[in-house]
Amino acid sequence: MSKIAYDPVKDKFARIVKNSRRLRRFFYFLLDLFFLRSWHIRRILKKRGEDFEKFGDWKLLDAGSGFGQYDRFILETFQNVTIHSVDIKKEYLEDSKHYFKDEIIKGRITFNEADLLTFSENEIFEFAICIDVLEHIEDDRLAIENISRSLKRDGIFLMHSPSHYSEEDAAEDDTFVGEHARTGYSKADIEKKLMEADLLPIDTHYTYGKWGRRAWILSVKWPMIAFTRIGLLAAIPLLLYYPLVIPFCLVMNTADLYTKNRKGNGIYAVARKI
Repeated sequence: MSKIAYDPVKDKFARIVKNSRRLRRFFYFLLDLFFLRSWHIRRILKKRGEDFEKFGDWKLLDAGSGFGQYDRFILETFQNVTIHSVDIKKEYLEDSKHYFKDEIIKGRITFNEADLLTFSENEIFEFAICIDVLEHIEDDRLAIENISRSLKRDGIFLMHSPSHYSEEDAAEDDTFVGEHARTGYSKADIEKKLMEADLLPIDTHYTYGKWGRRAWILSVKWPMIAFTRIGLLAAIPLLLYYPLVIPFCLVMNTADLYTKNRKGNGIYAVARKI
């Protein structure tokens, strides 16, 4: 069984866009367009963030900020938030420092290298997000506990990860992601781990259900397999491929966003610190 290697492909794109603000913004646009998880996460962030925004200044932890696409969305959506972004990859952090330099000067966001297994802050954040990170960490319980410890009482934690249903894809050729420590989470599994860390689940939902999974296959899986096999040369045929499939993918992503999926290849959980 072959594997999709997401990290090498992501690193290639990161090197292309790192020195151009326009290319990076376009890259963010593509991430938000193609990755259904972004549709769900931005929707939840807007809804939950408004509860803190109306009371003035508040702090958010981005635990595993990656390219910083959610940081950009949060800063553009809320005026009273201050973001503390951490990641284990130095090159991603340096790129983000360059792109967000104006917001850093204004004191709206910071970027620091940190390992979630040793991360230590005590009750300073109202909100914490951890998007598609926990599946990469062997000792995910410790990572969740450290994030929980950083939240104030009644603070909100939002995570997203592949679900255990993605194991069905892992049994197929070219679909298993080599960088993952586990296939994914079930509702019972992630809720148990959250409660063990003093986080009370208030909304757990499967993403990439019937329609979202089909959109993912067309817009992400097959193109990623192409990039894995032939590198950036895959961009040439994809310029012809994407205009044909994107309208259908957008409709299917929208359907996933408003469907109560009984099962799905992704899962998000929203929890409150108790």
